[in-house]
Amino acid sequence: MDEQTAAFVAVFRTFLEEVVGAQHAEESSGEPGLVALLTDHLGADPRRLPVVSEEFPAYRLADLDVALDEIEQRAGPATLLGIGGGEQRRHHSLSEILEASGRFQQFPVGAVDYSSTATGPDSTREIVSFGMRLFSFDGAPVAVLQRGADPRTGSANARMEVLTAAPGVAAALISTVRGVMLERSVLRGQVLTLGGSDFEPGVGGITFHRRPALTPDDIVLPAGVLERLQRQVAGVARHRDRLRAAGQHLKRGLLLYGPPGTGKTHTVRYLLGALPDLTVILLAGPSIQYVSEAALMARALQPALVVLEDCDLVAESRDHHGGEQPLLFAVLEALDGLSDDADVAFLLTTNRVDVLEPALAQRPGRVDLAVEVPLPGLAARRLLIARYARRLPFSADVLDQVAERTEGTTASFAKELVRRAVLIAAEDDRDPGDADLRQAVGEMLAEAESVTRSLLGTSTTGGLYNE
Repeated sequence: MDEQTAAFVAVFRTFLEEVVGAQHAEESSGEPGLVALLTDHLGADPRRLPVVSEEFPAYRLADLDVALDEIEQRAGPATLLGIGGGEQRRHHSLSEILEASGRFQQFPVGAVDYSSTATGPDSTREIVSFGMRLFSFDGAPVAVLQRGADPRTGSANARMEVLTAAPGVAAALISTVRGVMLERSVLRGQVLTLGGSDFEPGVGGITFHRRPALTPDDIVLPAGVLERLQRQVAGVARHRDRLRAAGQHLKRGLLLYGPPGTGKTHTVRYLLGALPDLTVILLAGPSIQYVSEAALMARALQPALVVLEDCDLVAESRDHHGGEQPLLFAVLEALDGLSDDADVAFLLTTNRVDVLEPALAQRPGRVDLAVEVPLPGLAARRLLIARYARRLPFSADVLDQVAERTEGTTASFAKELVRRAVLIAAEDDRDPGDADLRQAVGEMLAEAESVTRSLLGTSTTGGLYNE
């Protein structure tokens, strides 16, 4: 017997042992099998009933669990069954499980499989990842096999498989489940990022984030800029009914541009905290590839905000590079694909507006409001340094002097300046003072710090705030 044949025989022997063991266990327990329980509940042999399946993205399993729980509770008592049979059951459809269970007792009644899934930055939910729900819907008994995604077995999506003897009930149940999933989604009102899967292309997971707690005093921008941003994002959502009645579109695009380190990301963080009713989807770096999925999610969970940081990395002008740029096209299609009455805002940030794709930046309906976040002027630099040093004993005179010396620097520079002054004092095991801030600014402006200044974002020329 060759090695391949021996391996097949070993696997087949294990299979037979599992089948015989399951049959003996059921016979010795005297308990009804899966087919018998379903027949009693449905009033018909489940092996003779059609199975109606519906798939959902893997990250929507928690929403599916919430929806089925709520629908069960409306109808009264329900039963939850597990299905035994080890990993083999995950390779089979419900029809195949029922057939094997009836003929060979291969899949006996067993324990329900659960998994713990995040439903927010500080909350989790224990959800059914493989289990059979028995309940009534529209007065008819139904059975639903709820299962999570299992890419190892080729199943990249969550799924519900419905059995019922009543015509039309399965389709009505699926429609109701989808409606409750949308209404009660654990994603609604959250700040989240999308992640990939190790097994399949597309979104594989969700990460929830706490909303930042910033105040308007934490933001240093030219006069009126923050108010314009809030009006374009939150004001449209607040007055959506009036805008629709006037025939105006709701979807909108905003662009924040300016040198690195001037406070674009900080401004976005403020907006996230100031707009608690919006579902926010953050895309940065590799996650920008999921912009199409983010647009679909935002439309379903509106009012919503999609943030694309450093969009110049994928939306650089086609004049600068030849060949296809599929990620750029995905961004453009996501912006164009939303209907005008979708209460969805796209907020894009870029350090290089000069090379940004004109089709993205100049066409109304893609970007309706472009706001520059320039290098801070004298008054703004003074304010930034004072805010980063708010609990430190620096004098007003030294703050004025340092602000004068740091023309052309950014908010990031001011933050690092204060940190370095504290570090200088800590090296001598004492509290920081004016001399430490002077020493820090001298170090950072010295020629030896030229690389650091470049990384933190400095310039010999730059725009000024209204002072």
